[in-house]
Amino acid sequence: MTGIRSIIIDDEPNNIENLQLIIATHSTDVVVLTTASNAAEGIKAIQDHQPDLVFLDIQMPGQSGFDLLRALPEIKFEVIFITAYDKYGIQAIKFSALDYLLKPIDIAEFKLAIAKAKQKISHRQQNHSIENLLQYIKAGQKETPKITLPTLTGIMYVKITDIVRCEASNNYTTFYLQNGENVLVCKTLKDFADILKPHQFVRTHQSHLVNQQYVKSYLREDGGTLLLNDQTKVPISRQNRELVKETLSKSL
Repeated sequence: MTGIRSIIIDDEPNNIENLQLIIATHSTDVVVLTTASNAAEGIKAIQDHQPDLVFLDIQMPGQSGFDLLRALPEIKFEVIFITAYDKYGIQAIKFSALDYLLKPIDIAEFKLAIAKAKQKISHRQQNHSIENLLQYIKAGQKETPKITLPTLTGIMYVKITDIVRCEASNNYTTFYLQNGENVLVCKTLKDFADILKPHQFVRTHQSHLVNQQYVKSYLREDGGTLLLNDQTKVPISRQNRELVKETLSKSL
C-alpha cells in the first residue's frame, strides 16, 4: 500500500510538534496532511482531506475527541487516541479494541499502534469499533456495554451480560456465552481481566475468569471449585481462594 495519509488533532502545539517529529523519525510511510487544534478544525480537516488515520487527543477545550467522532456521519478511517491518563476514557477505548498512546509517547508503543493501524487500513471498511466506543461513551456506566472481540475470522460485539466465563488458551482466550456459543479471541486472558473486573467478573485461576451472575455455588472439593448455572465446574487456585470467597460473599 502507498503512504498512510494522516491528520493530527491536538489542542497543544508542543504535542503536535513532538508527534510530527516521532512520525518523521520512526514511521516514514505515514504522511501528515495537516493538523488541527480543536474539534471544529478537526472535523473540517477530516472532511477536506479524507485521511486514512487520525491521531486524536481525547481531552480538548470545548468538544472532546469523542464529541468530534460523534459529530461525523460516518467513520472510514482508523483512530489512534493520544491522551494523558484518563481512567474512564481508556476503559472505553479498551472495550472497543482500539489503540491509544499515553503522553509522553513511548516509541515502542507508537510503532505497535502504527503496525496495527496499517493492517486495519489494508482491510478498509466502516469502522464499527469506533461505533462501539461511542455507544459505550453515550451509555456511560448506567447501561451494560458491549465488548469488542477480535476473532480469527473478524470482529464480534458481545454484551457483557452474555459472557458466562473466559478461559485462557495459550495466547488466545475462549469466551463462553450464555447461548452456548464459544468464541476464540486473539488476545490473552490478562488483556480482559482488568477490563471486565468492574462488571462483576472474578479471576478464579490463572486460566479462568468468571461472571459472578452465572455462579450457582461454591464447592469445597479439590481445594475450591465454582459450580456455574450450566453445571460447569471452574477451578479456584490456592492464591485466589480468599479473594474469590470475599468477592462472592458480597454477591451470592
